[in-house]
Amino acid sequence: MSFEGRLLFWIAVAFSVFQVLTAAHLVDFASQVTRAFHVGFLMLLGFPLLALMRGSGRSVKAVAWSAACLAVAVALYQWWEYVPLLMRAGDPLGRDIVFGVIVLGLTFAAAWAIMGPALPIIAGAFLAYCLWGEYLPSPLNHRGYDFAQVIDHMAYGTEGIYGIPTYVSSTFIFLFILFGAFLEKAGMIRLFTDVSLGLVGHKMGGAAKVSVLSSGLMGTISGSGVANVVTTGQFTIPLMKKFGYRPAFAGGVEATASMGGQIMPPVMGAVAFIMAETLGVEYVEIVQAAIIPAILYFAAAFWMVHLEAGRMNLRGLSKAELPSPKAALKEGWHLILPLGVLVWLLFSGYTPLFAGTVGLGLTLMLILGASVALGLPSGAIRVIFWIGIGLLAGAFLHWGIWVLATAVVVLVAMNLMSKGGRETIVMCRDALADGAKTALPVGVACALVGIIIGTMTLTGAANTFGQFIVGVGEKSLFLSLVLTMITCIVLGMGIPTIPNYIITSSIAGPALLELGVPLIVSHMFVFYFGILADLTPPVALACFAAAPIAKERGLTISLQAVKIAAAGFVIPFMAVYTPALMLQDGGPLSQSIGYVPAVVYVVVKTITAIGLWGVAVIGWLGRPLVLWQRGLAMVAAFALIVAAPISDIVGFLLVATFVAQHLLVQRASA
Repeated sequence: MSFEGRLLFWIAVAFSVFQVLTAAHLVDFASQVTRAFHVGFLMLLGFPLLALMRGSGRSVKAVAWSAACLAVAVALYQWWEYVPLLMRAGDPLGRDIVFGVIVLGLTFAAAWAIMGPALPIIAGAFLAYCLWGEYLPSPLNHRGYDFAQVIDHMAYGTEGIYGIPTYVSSTFIFLFILFGAFLEKAGMIRLFTDVSLGLVGHKMGGAAKVSVLSSGLMGTISGSGVANVVTTGQFTIPLMKKFGYRPAFAGGVEATASMGGQIMPPVMGAVAFIMAETLGVEYVEIVQAAIIPAILYFAAAFWMVHLEAGRMNLRGLSKAELPSPKAALKEGWHLILPLGVLVWLLFSGYTPLFAGTVGLGLTLMLILGASVALGLPSGAIRVIFWIGIGLLAGAFLHWGIWVLATAVVVLVAMNLMSKGGRETIVMCRDALADGAKTALPVGVACALVGIIIGTMTLTGAANTFGQFIVGVGEKSLFLSLVLTMITCIVLGMGIPTIPNYIITSSIAGPALLELGVPLIVSHMFVFYFGILADLTPPVALACFAAAPIAKERGLTISLQAVKIAAAGFVIPFMAVYTPALMLQDGGPLSQSIGYVPAVVYVVVKTITAIGLWGVAVIGWLGRPLVLWQRGLAMVAAFALIVAAPISDIVGFLLVATFVAQHLLVQRASA
């Protein structure tokens, strides 16, 4: 590794250490300063790293390092001038404007370099609207804001670059990305894969079911669909191809399952934390709303691969070839402990920040403690285990953060005394660097999308589009939902899930609320379609990430992924009409039959609709189906989506007709 590469590696490690120390409140800065340092670190690492990875020449590298140094200068300025900046808020000095312009330019440049032009162009359009929107015709115009006011709003305070998205990125998101990086290094992918292989590898279509199960499990920890595709996909896609699945279908299964990890509790993706912070609700409420739709999403993917396997007569693998799930759990059970603690803390009312810090600290203790224990007798191992449990109990009493930190330091010292221990230290160091690099696109996207949010708060631009949606919804709620869905998917063609959610929820969320859609349901509606945008053509980022592994065109994989993820398109609409699907009060069904019966009814109805949709798309149910049978199944599925008594009656009658004719055909051919 070159000197520049080593320097960037240690910058990444320092970035992660800084984030852990601030998250655990072992080092305390004002929130605004922490956000400024977070953005500064992102650019200090991002600009030179991209130049190095792309093999740029000396001049480009010099520009990259210059931009990185400017980013550090801006962060230091925010720290040094923190109190004076507060005192002169709204009346910036000339040097404030200079530093503000610099950080705006650097944020646009970093986003363009890391994610391409789409998001910077959209954010640039919003910034231009702030500066010159007063010249637009009514009702698009605003009262007008001078240059200094716009820069002050965007580059200082908590409304622009350093707004809620950057706050969430610098706390929850970074911590959970790091948590996932450590679990991956510790062998969590192998554990999930072995357990999945042992549980379903011998079933019909076992290889694809392994992909759905293992990618879903890993996705809920990593929270990044595309990253999940290129990690678990390295194993699952070749396995599916070897098993007999078409390359396009194998890639589509992996992309669908990996993207679904963002909606699968307990950890979910970064958007869930932003949603909780934006709505001002406990994280557990977001998990509660997501749990049933997430299970249905993966159940639908499982059903689709089962039908495809039946159609192609792809039987399971031999049990003799497969690992034992019991043996895998016996060997790697300790890896599940941090995840279990994390879930317990989240559902016990602790903040995600505290839960993530304890989970990360416990993971470090397990990795380092296991390395120390390898050279000790079994009695000593038991002692270390119970000491760890005691420390964990202490963590619940809040003073345990310091105890965990002390334990980690002691274990690091013990590992440094042995060769195997030093290798473990190296693994932990590499996990710190990997976490920082993984956080780059997420953090930069959060910083840039703050400009869009800043425009909304400064000009009230969201009201114009919101009023349009409300106007359409007065005539047809369904058309308003379709319009919102199209907006999410179109935006998702060029920008990641996080900025997609932030933009569309800011615009469409209040409008849907005014139309009677519960707030969490409206935000989950936007969240779902932001995720599905990474599966829909023509961009389909997750599918193009799977393309080189599957050795198939990304567009072809995308078409398969849309089929497999069909439930993801259906569930949000059903939840709007029947909020009980997301365990929310509201809707005529809950009012007429009660909350619990409404939940049971809508789940049964959704499962039936998903099952029929799979049969219609794949064209197989124990035997090949002719076109009219597939058409009947599809019509019945669509009838069940609409939440109206007459459509439900028609839908269930069509279901009964389909089942009856299918049984008659099977009996006749027997």
